[in-house]
Amino acid sequence: MAKRKVNTKRKTTKKPKTPLKEKFKLSRQQKVVLGSFLFFLGIGLFFAFISFFFNWKIDQSEISQFYNRTASPKNWLSKFGATVSHFFIFKGFGVSSLALPILTSLTGVYLFFDLNKKKLAGFWFWGTLVMIWVSVILGFVEKESGLLAGVIGYETNDFLQDYVGFIGTVLVLAFFAIVYIVVRLRYTPEKLTASLKTTQKEIVQDYETVPDVKNGHQLSTESKEDTSSSSAIKKRIDALIAKSKDVTKKESDNTDKKVPSNKGKEIVKDDDTNEISLNPTVNDFYGNPNNRDNEVPEKLIIKSEDNPEDIAMEVETTIEEEEVKNLSAKLVEDFGEFDPKLELGNYKFPAINLLKDYTSQSGGITIDQGELEENKNRIVETLKNYKIEIAQIKATVGPTVTLYEIVPEAGIRISKIKNLEDDIALSLAALGIRIIAPIPGKGTIGIEVPNKNSTIVSMRSAIASSKFQNAEMELPLSLGKTISNETFVVDLAKMPHLLMAGATGQGKSVGLNAILTSLLYKKHPAEVKFVLVDPKKVELTLFNKIERHYLAKLPDTDEAIITDNTKVINTLNSLCIEMDARYDLLKNAMVRNIKEYNAKFKARKLNPENGHKFLPYIVLVVDEFADLIMTAGKEVETPIARLAQLARAIGIHLIIATQRPSVNVITGMIKANFPARIAFRVTSKIDSRTILDTGGADQLIGRGDMLFTQGNELIRIQCAFVDTPEVERITEYIGSQKAYPDAHLLPEYSGEESGTSLDIDKSDRDKLFKEAAEVIVTAQQGSASLLQRKLKLGYNRAGRLIDQLESAGIVGPFEGSKARQVLVTDLVALQQLLDNE
Repeated sequence: MAKRKVNTKRKTTKKPKTPLKEKFKLSRQQKVVLGSFLFFLGIGLFFAFISFFFNWKIDQSEISQFYNRTASPKNWLSKFGATVSHFFIFKGFGVSSLALPILTSLTGVYLFFDLNKKKLAGFWFWGTLVMIWVSVILGFVEKESGLLAGVIGYETNDFLQDYVGFIGTVLVLAFFAIVYIVVRLRYTPEKLTASLKTTQKEIVQDYETVPDVKNGHQLSTESKEDTSSSSAIKKRIDALIAKSKDVTKKESDNTDKKVPSNKGKEIVKDDDTNEISLNPTVNDFYGNPNNRDNEVPEKLIIKSEDNPEDIAMEVETTIEEEEVKNLSAKLVEDFGEFDPKLELGNYKFPAINLLKDYTSQSGGITIDQGELEENKNRIVETLKNYKIEIAQIKATVGPTVTLYEIVPEAGIRISKIKNLEDDIALSLAALGIRIIAPIPGKGTIGIEVPNKNSTIVSMRSAIASSKFQNAEMELPLSLGKTISNETFVVDLAKMPHLLMAGATGQGKSVGLNAILTSLLYKKHPAEVKFVLVDPKKVELTLFNKIERHYLAKLPDTDEAIITDNTKVINTLNSLCIEMDARYDLLKNAMVRNIKEYNAKFKARKLNPENGHKFLPYIVLVVDEFADLIMTAGKEVETPIARLAQLARAIGIHLIIATQRPSVNVITGMIKANFPARIAFRVTSKIDSRTILDTGGADQLIGRGDMLFTQGNELIRIQCAFVDTPEVERITEYIGSQKAYPDAHLLPEYSGEESGTSLDIDKSDRDKLFKEAAEVIVTAQQGSASLLQRKLKLGYNRAGRLIDQLESAGIVGPFEGSKARQVLVTDLVALQQLLDNE
């Protein structure tokens, strides 16, 4: 008997190295202790340095006797203070060494309160440079070594004068002074000129004693000085509005041929030639200090048949736009851009260690060379049996699937290989293979074969990848890894909506959790809001903990996650109202999309008093769309279709998942507006064609194996796995932080129910009212179609009878596609009700 070869090679996995930055990362307790030490050390050094200037001559002889306990220096910190101050001041940087205790105490404060360390590094860098520069300057002034410059300042100055001379030393010191002013203080010649002009204007205004006017009242001095808070912004805007109203009122009084504008110009209309000219006035040339020309330029001719008042209005509008632009630039300069994250400024994103690392268990992707060679040989052998020769074959190993790329010999038809899909699957004994003929952009034929031992793609590896961390996208989604083992990241804002489908238990809910987790790790609560619809009532309940951070809901509702179909209809219609309101804001702001609008609002170019506000992205997630269609039908499909068609530009994006991708659930209207689709494993080719418009989803192997398309090619991805405990840890971490007072409130929507508020007089009732009531009560079914059949009526008359029966309290209100509830139990109760009327 032939001996079996035993594979003695063991798969070894390298333990991931801990980054150096994490090894030296301080805990919160360590930061508090170290911060306290540095703060008090800085204070002690400051007192030692100050004491040195008074007692340095006396302590000079005591420094050498540091270990002699009988020596008694006069320094306030005794031997330690005398030694340290002698080292830093006398042998170091002189008077400028006082910067060291200040920087040390500042470092302690930053560590104690756990503030941003980037600013601290800047303080140390520039503080050290200024300390050296001041020391050299004092050495340049002081001719002998002493306390002012220190040894370093004196020797550095001496070195510079030996090599570049007196003038060269002056130039070097001046150059570094300019570098500090321009780079650190960001002061340029343009800013200097602007500040001088501003100072000159203020002096002129003080000389002329012109008071600021707001609504006819003089502003106090305190209101002028209040420029450090948001009230100062409001006061400036109010002053500008008042000024523009005064100008408009003055110009409305003058409706003759001459209409002066507020720039020292006037508009003149010639009745003979019907031409309008914009002439500068004399004050514009001789009274305006900015214009010193001796000759008046030629007039600007505007040929128009409009009234001169319209031209004046256009000129006025342009002037107001310039003033608003200058005001917004001034506000940004004084207060900075608007920051929507300011209310939750201390919000911290979830840490990566909240996610489980599955690679330590599976050891990463392992390549079994024996399995690869065996599959290659079987593929080549199977194709040879059908007289198909292969010129080249290579393999790409992925987490769950290996892609074998083959190049057939010349003259072989591709369709012949595609028809052998089942034969190749039989020879490989695989769960199901998928043939891509040809692979787009490569000129090869791909055969995807499932691995015998699949690898879990963890959400941690997908989130920690540089491709996701460095993604410059509005709404980045890290879906998983491709066959080539690359992290797959897409932008939901570019999709702009996503349709997901797959059989039960194939990974749809995990895919939704992966999408929501990606956004939680990347977007601040002020930037994105979720509207979650969960008819199953158990899939998305974990996200209740982040209601006041990330969720949006209708007013006067208890739970943000929607499980009732009636609330779903109201929420969808509320989103349509929000969409229309946002489009009005975009129109008034004269922008095309939400990105431009928010950029303009951050630059303080839009006035909040006019209804403008920062607009967060809204992501609508529906976990089971088929259930909504079965229960509500058109009432759900209509607002969904509206949102899918129009909501892209104003930042409302839809993610819809269903386990039944049939044509009555995913209609043509919905498919046309959802170019991005994800297909998990389905049971039939028909379902695959419904969701993807092509086959392939029926050949997937399940457990997160999916196909993604965005309108062009299909990409096979292994969905990132995020388990329920991981989502629970993330939501608990976010929910434990400071939140908004309530969830993001959507516009209120009142359902348009048919005939609910009708008060029909008894005299206006139909002759068949009593008979119709008996029919309804007997059948216990409140529908107009029943009255049509039983009483042989038309639809309109049957509908009127239903409204009258509702007004009388016999049937309940309108409930969508369901029949109305009958409120009267039997004919005896009906007769009593009619008699009481």
